Formats: sequence, C-alpha cells, structure tokens
Amino acid sequence: EQYTPYWKTWSLSALPMIPERFGIRLKEGVEEQFGVIRELFGKAERIINCGDAGQEGELIQRWVMQKASAQCPVERLWISSMTEEAIREGFAQLRPQEEYRGLYEAGLCRAIGDWLLGMNATRLYTLKFGDRSRRGAQPLSIGRVQTPTLALIVHRQQEIERFVPEPYWVLSTVYRDTTFTARLDTGEEEEETKTAERERTENKGATKRGFTDRAEAEAALRAIENTPFTVTAVTKKKGSEAPPRLFDLTALQVECNRKFGYGADLTLEIVQQLYEAKYTTYPRVDTTFLPDDMYGKSKGILNGLSGLYGDLLTPLRGEKLRKSKKVFDSSKVTDHHAIIPTGVPPRALTDVQRRVYDLIA
Repeated sequence: EQYTPYWKTWSLSALPMIPERFGIRLKEGVEEQFGVIRELFGKAERIINCGDAGQEGELIQRWVMQKASAQCPVERLWISSMTEEAIREGFAQLRPQEEYRGLYEAGLCRAIGDWLLGMNATRLYTLKFGDRSRRGAQPLSIGRVQTPTLALIVHRQQEIERFVPEPYWVLSTVYRDTTFTARLDTGEEEEETKTAERERTENKGATKRGFTDRAEAEAALRAIENTPFTVTAVTKKKGSEAPPRLFDLTALQVECNRKFGYGADLTLEIVQQLYEAKYTTYPRVDTTFLPDDMYGKSKGILNGLSGLYGDLLTPLRGEKLRKSKKVFDSSKVTDHHAIIPTGVPPRALTDVQRRVYDLIA
C-alpha cells in the first residue's frame, strides 16, 4: 500500500503488482540518525563508500546516498580483511564508485526480482491455497531462496518415508586383530559385467553389501569355516593426493556441519566474528581461489601462523612456496577471494570459534 491504496486489499484481481517506479523508504526509528547522515553528506566534499565489499553492501550504501540526495564525488574502499595493513592498503587504492555500477545494478535487479516474486507469489498462493476460513491466518510465504530450499527438504523427507529397510548379513574374519569383511564370489562371471541383480540371483543371495537371506549366509560361512585363506594378488599403487580446496562460505558451512554438526547460520555467525576480529578474511564469498597478487603475501600469512601450527609449518621453512593454479587464479575471483587466515594470531577464541578457525587455517 506504500505504492497505491489499491494494493492494500489482498485480491487476485490486483495481481500482478508491478510498480511503475520502485522506491525506497526508511525503517521506523532511524529517522533521527538518517538526518545526521544527510546533514554530513551536505557538508562533504567527497564521500568514501566503506560498505561491505560485495553486491549487498554496494546496494545498501547507494540507497543511503540516494535517499540523502548526496551530490559530491564518491570513491570506493574495497577490502577483504579488517587488518590494519589491509585497511591502509585499501585507502591507498580507492577507486571511483562508477567502476562498481554493474555490481550495484546487479544487486538492484536482485532486490526488485525478490520484491516482485515475494509480493505477487505470496499473495497468489495465500489466496489460492491458504486457510481463508480463519481470520489472521499466516500467509503462505514464497521466496526465491526459501521456497526451493523448502522443496528440497520436503522431497528428502518423502524419500526417507518411502525407504524400506532391508536386512542383510556379511561374512567377516579377524586377522592379526584386524576385522575384514568379505563378499562371496563364485567366479561364474567377470567382475566388470556383474550387476546388482545378478549378484543377488547367481551368487547365492549375496549382494554388494552382503546376504539378504540369513540361512544362505550361514551356509556360506560353514563352507569356508576352518579353511585357510590364500593371498592370490597384491596391488600396490603410488599416487599423490592434491591438497583440499580453500573454502568459500557454502563449502565451509557444509564441512562444519559434517565435522561438528553446526548449522549454516551458526557457521556464518562464527566466521563473521572471526572476520570482525581480524583473524580471517571476508566470509560471504563464492570462490575457492585467491588472486595472483596474494601469492606474494602468503609467506607472511604463514609466518603469522607459526606460533599456532609450528609442527605443520616446519617442513615449509626455507622452501619456496609453489604457485598452483588450483589456488592462485585471478580469473576465478569475483568480488572477494576464498576465506583464509589473515596471519594475525587469534587470541581468546571460544571452543566453537577455534574449531572453525582451525578448519580454515
């Protein structure tokens, strides 16, 4: 109803709601503070935009300047770390705000799209499928992120409810205090041509997991009991294992959930705290790479971690760090690089913070 009183009443005839021009308005309770900002803008010869270096931060700061009718030139501070060194470097390399117009417009398009989808789809679904018999019933909220996420959860729950557990039995033996499991192989067919169904029917009820029939499993056990085992082949392979990727926010949230059971919101809260304490870099990132110019800073960062991870870093001392495209690749870095330690030794971390920091480092 801020656009037109016609939209105050929820009705299908009012859909779709598409304003001729989108606007912004102040939240309740911030008018006094905003008045101070507007007054300062009026006196300023230039403005330095120090908002979050990302799409959302760019959009919010521009909205503030638009609402305050700022007229003076604007420069942009763009940093990925809150350390004094990074901030000084950022102020020494201020850029014209116009260079970030594309980022602002992308954020604006996202905000407009969210408004159009949320307002129209929420009213449509509520009017079509909501409980209209109860006054004050909750609307059926629809959103760009929340609705697909809810659908994934529902589909997964349906899969769980449809799942029928199937008991099975496996053969196992102990050799030198080590337990081994085994699958019966009759040798009647080549390994590469076996299928799960043929294993079930031709291998006396044995599947890739084990036997689906207990009697058959016991019969197989009796057939080989007290029979010596013979090692017929030994395969040795020499290989190398690539180091794990650096973290973006999503990968960090997944790993924290897998290792520690932390929810996505908790992980974001913790890594935001680490960022504000100058221990790690900007958290809301979508890349696992570092720009090429970070290679020259990596040794200093590692030196800053030597007090925490001395044993791990000892083999690297005196060695030249290899510059790998799997880590350093400016073409794969957008607004920010991957989440890494800043090199500032952390102090007085909680157990939860320490776990996340160790994972990043």
